Amino acid sequence: MSNLLTDRKFWVDYWERKTGLAMPIPEKYLFHRQLKNLITGREIRSAIELGGFPGYYAVFLRKYAGVDVTLLDYFVHQPIVHDLLTVNNLADTDIKIIETDLFQYQPEAQYDLVLSCGLIEHFNDTADIIRRHIAFLKPGGTLFITLPNFHALNGWFQKTFDKPNFDKHNLNSMDPNLLASVCHEAGLKNVQSSYFGKFSIWFEGEHEKPLFARMLKKLTWVSGKVLTKIFPFESKKLSPYIILVAQKPSE
Repeated sequence: MSNLLTDRKFWVDYWERKTGLAMPIPEKYLFHRQLKNLITGREIRSAIELGGFPGYYAVFLRKYAGVDVTLLDYFVHQPIVHDLLTVNNLADTDIKIIETDLFQYQPEAQYDLVLSCGLIEHFNDTADIIRRHIAFLKPGGTLFITLPNFHALNGWFQKTFDKPNFDKHNLNSMDPNLLASVCHEAGLKNVQSSYFGKFSIWFEGEHEKPLFARMLKKLTWVSGKVLTKIFPFESKKLSPYIILVAQKPSE
């Protein structure tokens, strides 16, 4: 079985359907608190975002933390990256770009922080894709990976109303215990792996979904937000994300 659940055409089509990609990245962007704590506590000066086109987290790290950042992806549309940097008051030289196949590329540099957000769940071999992240880590460097949790209610919406997109995700990867065990087996330390967020659901291309699906999603979203306001906790059945953080031992 191929390790990839997607191919280049999938991502070209995916990004070409998107509009409004060049947007200002806010200081309170998703996972901002976790990233800022890592940057401050571990003196992170360099980072690479894997599979991150158009580079929202690379922009965040550069814009708000002054980190020396690199973006690596299989598909990079340079004009979109240029527009994204421009609206965030950054120059083209503020982010280094590597357009390559991660499975064919040998790291030419190592970084204090290696991150990906919504990448590893598109591969069948979770341990292999995580090890490819680790190859970019400096000794003492930090691994930061996030992925959606389709075992939560959000996954039911994806499976019911967007099955083609749902099938591009490896549900087995969405297991905090599995992710932690891969890191331990790879020799990483200070491993933290947990569900994140009280509740959320979303659609890709929501305006294309049937009216019933959009109304049900809105009703469920409001109900879930009210419930988790009263009972605020993170869980497998409600939390929309999983966060994995680990550290490579210093030599």
